[in-house]
Amino acid sequence: MTSTRPAATTHAGPAASPEAVPSEAVGPLMRGIAVLRAISDAGGRAALSDLVRTTGLARSTADRIAATLARMGYLRLDSHSVALTPRLMELGNAFLGALRFPALLAPLAEQLAEELDESVSLAVPDADGIRFVHQTTRRRAMSLTFRIGDLLPAERTAPGPLFAADWDEREWARWRERRAADPEDRGFPAVPPRGADPGGSDPGGLGFEERTARAAERGWGLDDQLIEPGLIALAVPVRDADGRTVCAVSAVSHTSRHSADSLRRSLLPRVREAVAGMERTLRTAAPASPAAPAGLADWTSASKQQLGAEFLESLARGLTVVTAFGEGRPELTLTAVAEATGLARATARRALITLEHLGLAVAEDRTFRLTPRVLALGYPPLSRTTLPEIATPHLTALVKKVHDSASLAVLTGDDIQYTARVATGRIMSVNITLGTRFPAYAASMGRVLLAALPPQERAARLAHTEPRALTPRTVTGRAELAALLERAERDGYALVDEELEEGLRSLAVPVRDRAGRAVAAVNVAMHSSRRSVERCLTDVLPELRATAGSIEADLHIAGRFSRIPAA
Repeated sequence: MTSTRPAATTHAGPAASPEAVPSEAVGPLMRGIAVLRAISDAGGRAALSDLVRTTGLARSTADRIAATLARMGYLRLDSHSVALTPRLMELGNAFLGALRFPALLAPLAEQLAEELDESVSLAVPDADGIRFVHQTTRRRAMSLTFRIGDLLPAERTAPGPLFAADWDEREWARWRERRAADPEDRGFPAVPPRGADPGGSDPGGLGFEERTARAAERGWGLDDQLIEPGLIALAVPVRDADGRTVCAVSAVSHTSRHSADSLRRSLLPRVREAVAGMERTLRTAAPASPAAPAGLADWTSASKQQLGAEFLESLARGLTVVTAFGEGRPELTLTAVAEATGLARATARRALITLEHLGLAVAEDRTFRLTPRVLALGYPPLSRTTLPEIATPHLTALVKKVHDSASLAVLTGDDIQYTARVATGRIMSVNITLGTRFPAYAASMGRVLLAALPPQERAARLAHTEPRALTPRTVTGRAELAALLERAERDGYALVDEELEEGLRSLAVPVRDRAGRAVAAVNVAMHSSRRSVERCLTDVLPELRATAGSIEADLHIAGRFSRIPAA
């Protein structure tokens, strides 16, 4: 199968002129992707009634799509609204993993941001726009950053002219068509609408085509407040071993720190040096080892049997085709896609044809690959998610099962700090607010977090801690506390019985990131009259561990290419 590049369908702007729908395209897959994009453009959450209006679908169709996506774990149904879940990021992760260089270059981008004390981004071309694939931000009151997956018009960015230098006349014609049809950039929700600048020129009066010629000659691009007043950026291309521009490194600052000229003078030499290191990394990196994903055809069939007409099997199978790609699998044949997903060749072929029509995949000769547009399926809003946001729905489900309050906390110095909490509706319940801090040595969540530290660090913390009795049952002896922490490390949980407060019993387990580090803990807290210690271990501990596992599963997907704040 051969393919041409999709015409003007990268964004939802007025210039989009959709091609005829292939006869073999999968309708439910097309409609499901439209729903995901609409929710993503709405910020990750939308009312079902709004989806009906923005997509033009019948309410019954929208309901079936939402039910199917919820069954897949990609949506959460909340009364009359829907919200994207971190698991949806596995679609974007498939593209980023196949691209490979976000993982390879991220450490160098982070090092550059630290040295420059400015935010640093990696961007790739996406038709007549650019799309971010990595962000390293600086913590300031006025943060200058975009989200991974955000799409920006090429002419309003620093990387845009670098990518446009490789455009042919057809691509320039498409850009002119889009600019004429969408002069205010309404089709790019990630940027403020353009002012009175229908020609796409910068404040200095240079048109985009002239800026592109200069960028090609100089080897760097500049955004002098083209996105919005005050924001400036400098970009340098990163080329592979064949000399092709595969991405651009962009350093972003503010006019309170730099002018466009001082940004170039101060940052360009160091950015170029970093880019040289990135290009060496790309040339010398060992080939990725492919690891085919498990086939999901049996799962979709079982879901169809369970949910009947409410489950759109063709939508679910079409989305699983996206997950066939990934690290070590950047390009796949039809046969390889069918084998990776467990789908019949005919089913996989129709899904690939649909994805190609929508611009989510392209075919060259006999192989397929994903495009940056896959990131439009929820990645921008989800890439900014936090661990408390990930945990809260799971804590809510846990509370419904055990009928006691559940919380998430992180280790802050010698204390734990509550960052997420779902209370039970009991008359007598544990009343703790977000931000509350307790001594780690006397709290169940504190003990599992201390237990997860390296032995030397754990011992050092105990050595400088001065435990005091908060109740008559508080353990304060360092040797006894050390033994309790060793036991918590061995058992994988901690139970604290009336040591923090009389009448309060709490059970906690750790939450670990992709590297296996305990980044938080979850607990269930109750009045000691509610359950015996034995019943806590038999009735609550399995549910608590399952909840931690669910949080970890979402965290591992969301944190693969994004930095997830713990609080």
